[in-house]
Amino acid sequence: MRKEAFELLKKYTKSESLLRHAFAVEAGMIAYAKKYGEDVDEWASVGVLHDVDFELYPETHPLKGVEILTEAGYSEEFINAVKGHSDATNTKRETKMAKTLYAVDEFASFIVTVALMRPTKLEGMKYKSFNKKFKTKSFAEAIDRDHLRRAVEELGEDFMEHVNLLISELQEHEKTLNEDGYSLFN
Repeated sequence: MRKEAFELLKKYTKSESLLRHAFAVEAGMIAYAKKYGEDVDEWASVGVLHDVDFELYPETHPLKGVEILTEAGYSEEFINAVKGHSDATNTKRETKMAKTLYAVDEFASFIVTVALMRPTKLEGMKYKSFNKKFKTKSFAEAIDRDHLRRAVEELGEDFMEHVNLLISELQEHEKTLNEDGYSLFN
């Protein structure tokens, strides 16, 4: 399923930064699929495809993505998670998948942004490195910290545990991506 999801993403997305974002969100979804005992391949695919429409159809995102995913035959739960990751759709997030996607979307990319400032990137990264940048309002100031906190609360997870789980999975995911010729960083 993940392989097909990646092929569909590449059909609509050429931007390297959007591909890297998809990989970061994929890592977060993998982490929580493992934690919750869910289908890792399906949850990874949600992470890969959550912004499938963003590059070509930013003005109708994620609604055009919902159309694309419906045509591709994805499940209602999958599609509702994608639809619900944007507050603009006013879609209630009722499933663990939907709440998780909402909680990892911007969060995973924020962690990657923090890692970019470190000489060793994700290697050896701990909560302390993240938290220092998180508290610095001028760092990645476009990211709404309150939104990130609310998303983690909605998921029902502890903030520090959420960060540590994402860091750990991003570290592992980077290794896997490197084997396939990709990276979260270039």
